[in-house]
Amino acid sequence: MSVVAVISRIGLAAGVVWTALLGCGPGFASDRLVWDNRRGSVEAEFRNCSLTNVLQHVAAATGWLVYVEPEAEANISVKFNGLPIGDALRRMLGGFNYALVPGTNGTMRLYVFRTSMADATRPITPAPVAAGAPAPGASRLADELVVRVKPGTDIDKLARALGAKVVGIIPGRNIYRLKFGDAAAAEAARRALGAEPGVESVEDNYAVARPTVPQPVLASSVPALALRLKPSSNNGRLIVGLVDTAVQSLGAEFDAFFLKPVSLAGEAQPDPSAPTHGTSMAYIILLSVQAATGGNASVQILPIDVYGNNPVTTTFDLARGIVEAINGGATIINLSLGTEADSPLLRDIIIEAHRQGVVFYGAAGNAPVDTPYYPAAYPEVTAVTAGDRNRNIAPFANHGEFVDMVAPGASVIHFAGRQFVVGGTSASAAFASGFAAGMADSRRTSPKEVDKLMRTNFAPNKKP
Repeated sequence: MSVVAVISRIGLAAGVVWTALLGCGPGFASDRLVWDNRRGSVEAEFRNCSLTNVLQHVAAATGWLVYVEPEAEANISVKFNGLPIGDALRRMLGGFNYALVPGTNGTMRLYVFRTSMADATRPITPAPVAAGAPAPGASRLADELVVRVKPGTDIDKLARALGAKVVGIIPGRNIYRLKFGDAAAAEAARRALGAEPGVESVEDNYAVARPTVPQPVLASSVPALALRLKPSSNNGRLIVGLVDTAVQSLGAEFDAFFLKPVSLAGEAQPDPSAPTHGTSMAYIILLSVQAATGGNASVQILPIDVYGNNPVTTTFDLARGIVEAINGGATIINLSLGTEADSPLLRDIIIEAHRQGVVFYGAAGNAPVDTPYYPAAYPEVTAVTAGDRNRNIAPFANHGEFVDMVAPGASVIHFAGRQFVVGGTSASAAFASGFAAGMADSRRTSPKEVDKLMRTNFAPNKKP
């Protein structure tokens, strides 16, 4: 599948339409850009707009990281309607070449240049977001709402009255995901729900892009996993909840490390010849358990698939996945994924679990920027970025005040007789989760005590 097709699939699930006035030359009131991710199409009409101005609005509309060759500039005049994203980019870039490249955290990068992609080094700042609009990269599901109700409230009756369907529930918590016919119906329902005495809160649901998959390695001398499961009573075992994509078998000798998986988004059908992102994170968790214990451990992994075969999950299902992991006995939860969207629901679920002693490790993101990346940026989550053994942050990895620790940002995965490499802060978070689990297991101490030590010993060197 092409990069543009991937973007189209993500946009289709997210249902985001971006409309902006560009404010370029004379008569600019008619100059506009409509980026419809629902249909994977673009409409544009502008005259004498600078290339920089156009790219600023592209960055705002898509959440992509955009880089352009320094000094590259042109006045763009173009008009078209309903072009596919790839064709629209060619028309809008005034004859410049471009490359659209997936990043390791699911964020796309657009490079605009004359001859060489390596020359595209000047970052483009997205155009300001209008009040009330979702942040760039935070794909709000415009036709959905997340509703918390008081006990005893008839959610089905309420949904019918609003013309909505209940498409998700977090059991035992009176939290529901409602889907409407369109964005206008959802906004009308938001206003109506605000007046309902049985409703405690109403908030948005956001799409979270599927993490990128590992890449094959031509050759590597890195040895394969050699961990052995140490018998333990049910009360003594330490469980790591892995909220991610589906996890495949790593071979009969390792199947005992995995508890029965939970799927929240339908049965996944992964390619049997390559590891999924979830499988890769599970492998890294076991690798770091091995490093922390010397090769014998009673740690087990509870896989929670929140993606199925879908290109995105949502903040609602991330919260639901965390609840499932806690219900399954997890005291460490790995979140090697993320979004720019701050979800009150997700935050509250994490706060409640943290108070119960659950430790979270989250990927800090691979932009690299210092802006918050959730759920890693919540104070109750240990935000893990990628770096070296001297705790220097990798050039591709996020930094900033919310980052708590540094861990290796690349690992070699052995799967189905082949080797793959996975990189980014996803790998870093998985390494931290496994190391914490291994240390807690071998030292017979709580994950919270280990987490305190790790935050101290692996804190990043601050950038000047």
